[in-house]
Amino acid sequence: MGIFDFFKNQFIEVIEWTDNTSDTLVYRFPVANNEIKMGASLIVRESQMAVFVNEGEVADIFGPGHHELYTRNIPILTKLKSWPQGFNSPFKAEVYFVNTKQFVNQKWGTSNPIMMRDAEFGMIRLRGYGVYSYRVSDPGVFLKELFGTNETYTTDNIESHLKKMIISGLSDLFAESKIPALDLASHYDELSELGKQKMEPHFKAFGFAITSLYIENLSLPAEVEKAMDTRTSMGVIGNMGQFQQYQAGQALREAAQNESGGLAGAGAGLGAGAALGGMMTGAMQNNVQQHQAQTMACPNCSAQMPVGAKFCPECGKSPQPATKSCVSCQATIPATTKFCPECGTNQEQKKCPKCQHVNAPTAKFCADCGETLA
Repeated sequence: MGIFDFFKNQFIEVIEWTDNTSDTLVYRFPVANNEIKMGASLIVRESQMAVFVNEGEVADIFGPGHHELYTRNIPILTKLKSWPQGFNSPFKAEVYFVNTKQFVNQKWGTSNPIMMRDAEFGMIRLRGYGVYSYRVSDPGVFLKELFGTNETYTTDNIESHLKKMIISGLSDLFAESKIPALDLASHYDELSELGKQKMEPHFKAFGFAITSLYIENLSLPAEVEKAMDTRTSMGVIGNMGQFQQYQAGQALREAAQNESGGLAGAGAGLGAGAALGGMMTGAMQNNVQQHQAQTMACPNCSAQMPVGAKFCPECGKSPQPATKSCVSCQATIPATTKFCPECGTNQEQKKCPKCQHVNAPTAKFCADCGETLA
């Protein structure tokens, strides 16, 4: 190989990068000991951007497409090098290919529980996990703030920091939302969208754009979940007194079916009798209480009368006091009330029969339409 071939091999004529990985954010084109020939081809594929760096300073940035490198096409680098117009000699510069595709299915999760205050359960510990996606939106900011001059930069280099930012932001979001622990599962979509909006400025500071954030699960401590299960069971049972009577009846039936004799049988019989007596006593007390709850004293003659009756069977008077509607808010109030307990309006005010405007008690004409008032 002659001296001409040696120098020819030192000139790079095609600059491109074919990404065969799934996690590379930045790749530095190997131009060490090589010079880029003026007129060389720069091939930037979709989801890529090429950044020229001169002596540690970001010079020119190229988007997707085919570019021929001349002084007129790299104005910043030309200015930094102070090349004369039209000077076509080779030049040296570091070339970085930045991957701008979305990096999806990036996982986040709480390594330690999030402490938050719940109105129903008090202080609780909350754990959660989910996924997020992001991409490089500003290669210049990304290179200045994070990448530096490494040969490659992958998602593993920044993953831990991004996770900590997300968990910190979501912890603050959960505390501010004041959503009850029982209702968190029904607000995953809303919390995910609010979390994405909250993280956008933090990602932008590093040249990133967060494209999605999803909450997959929020879990409570085992003791809180057990309390929730107990409350659900009580809701399914309904009337606790009837449930206890049912359990006592089942116990009596099992005792009656016990075929063991002797003292044990006698003890079972005595226990069953005591349980039956207690159950009957409780049932009678419940009936008396229910009967008492279904009657009320007449406010006029104090005689007992059914709840909801319109007239007393003894004195024939209505137990309900006379009512009227508030002149302002139309709430139902006692007829003798001077001021509405709902809105505080003076009930002696006069309402115009034509425009319904409320006037002062002494007004003779409507202040709104001039109608004569009674």
